[in-house]
Amino acid sequence: MDGRQLLAQMKRLSEAETIKDVRPLTAAMFPGTHCPLMGAAMAVRGISDAMMLIIGTDECTYYTKHFSIHADNFGGLNGRCVSVALDGHDVTFGCAKKVEASFDEMMAEYHPKAVFLVTTCVVEIIGDDIDALAGSLSERYGLPVMAVHTEHFKCENHLPGVERTMTACFDVMQPQACDGSANLLGQRLGDFQETELCGVLREAGVRIGMRLPCGCNVEDIRKAPAAKVNIVVDDTALPLARRMQQAFGTPYVLFDKYVSPARIAACYQTLFAALGLPLPARLKELRAGAEAACEQARRELRGVSYIYGNTPFRCYEFNRFMAEVGMVPQLIQTNAIKPEDEADREAILALCDPYVTKTANIAPLQYIYDALHPMLYLGHEYAARLRAKGIALVRTDGAGNMLGYEVTSFVVRALCAAAKEARALREGGAA
Repeated sequence: MDGRQLLAQMKRLSEAETIKDVRPLTAAMFPGTHCPLMGAAMAVRGISDAMMLIIGTDECTYYTKHFSIHADNFGGLNGRCVSVALDGHDVTFGCAKKVEASFDEMMAEYHPKAVFLVTTCVVEIIGDDIDALAGSLSERYGLPVMAVHTEHFKCENHLPGVERTMTACFDVMQPQACDGSANLLGQRLGDFQETELCGVLREAGVRIGMRLPCGCNVEDIRKAPAAKVNIVVDDTALPLARRMQQAFGTPYVLFDKYVSPARIAACYQTLFAALGLPLPARLKELRAGAEAACEQARRELRGVSYIYGNTPFRCYEFNRFMAEVGMVPQLIQTNAIKPEDEADREAILALCDPYVTKTANIAPLQYIYDALHPMLYLGHEYAARLRAKGIALVRTDGAGNMLGYEVTSFVVRALCAAAKEARALREGGAA
C-alpha cells in the first residue's frame, strides 16, 4: 500500500460538508472496540439503585455480564446486571413473554427502583416492540422502566449507548421547586471533584445536584429538575439537557474540555449568569495564566506539523487552537461534523486545509506517516513505532480530570514537550 495513493483518495476539510463526505482509510468500516451495549452498561453502572436487563443472544449477554462482574459499582456476580438470553424460538416468534417472565423474577429478587431494558442487535432486527413492553411493565410494577436501543449496525462506537441511556432518564424526572443547584451531565472520565470547575463552583457556594452518569441514584434523577442550570460536559448529554429545557425550563451550558482561554471564559460567563451569581474574581487570574501559556506556546510550536487522532478534547475546537498558535495540521481524524463545529471549521480553513478521514484506524496510517512525515501524532498509538519514524506521541489522556483553564495549561505543556522530543528525534536521525 502506498501512502500517496491513500492521500489521493481522501478529501480535504474544505470538501467535507457532512461526515458522509469523510472517507475512511480502508473499505471496511472500523467500528471501534465497543458497541453501544457497552455504552449503556457504562451509564447504568453510575445509577446506584437501578437495574439493567439485557435482552439478546448468549454472546451479547455474556459480554455484558463479564463487564459488570468486574465493575465494583455494579455489584459483582449477583449485582445489578441481569440478562434474558434468547434462543431460536424467541428470535422466530418474539421474546416479549420471556422478558415478562424474567422481569417478574428479577423484581422478586432485587426490588430495583428503576429498570433499563437494553436491547441488542438481534432484538432490533426481529422487531419486538420493546418501548411498548417497557411501558406496560412500568404500569404493572409502578416503577420507571426505560427501553434503551443499542443496535451496533447503525453506528460506529459505544457512545450512542451512553447517550440513549442518559436521555431515557428523562422519564424518571418530575417537576420540582428550584433549589439553586447545578446538575452535572455527561462526565465519563475522571472525578469531577478534582476539576478546576468544581473548585470554582464550590468556592461560589454552588451545590452540585444530580451527576449523571458518573454517580447518582434514582431519587437524584427524579429531583433533577430542581437545579437552576445543567452543566453539560459532553455531547452525549445534550439530548437530555434539551429535553429538560423544553419540559422544565432548565437552561444548560455546554462546558466541554475546551482548550482556548476565550472559549473557557465564555463558558464561565454564561454559567454564572445562568446561576445569577457574580463571576468569581480568581477567574481573571486563571485566564491570565492560561493566555500567558499560549503566548509561550506560539514561540515553541510555530511550524510544528501533526496528525490528529482521538483525544479527550473537542476535535475541531482543539485543532483550531493548534492552528491558531502556528501549528500545521496535516490530517484530522474525526467521527462527526456537527453544526456547532462550523465556526471552528471555518477558522481552521482560514489558515490551512488539512486532509480528513474517519477515526481511527491506525493500521493504514503507517503508510500515511511515510507520505506526510508529521512531527507529532495526537491520540492513541504505539510510541516506539512512531519514534522509529521520527514522530513524537502527544499524550492527552491525563486531562480526564480537567475542566477549565487547567486544560489549556495541560495541553500547552504536552504539545511543547512532544515538539521538543520530535526535534531531538530528527536531529538524531540527521546525525
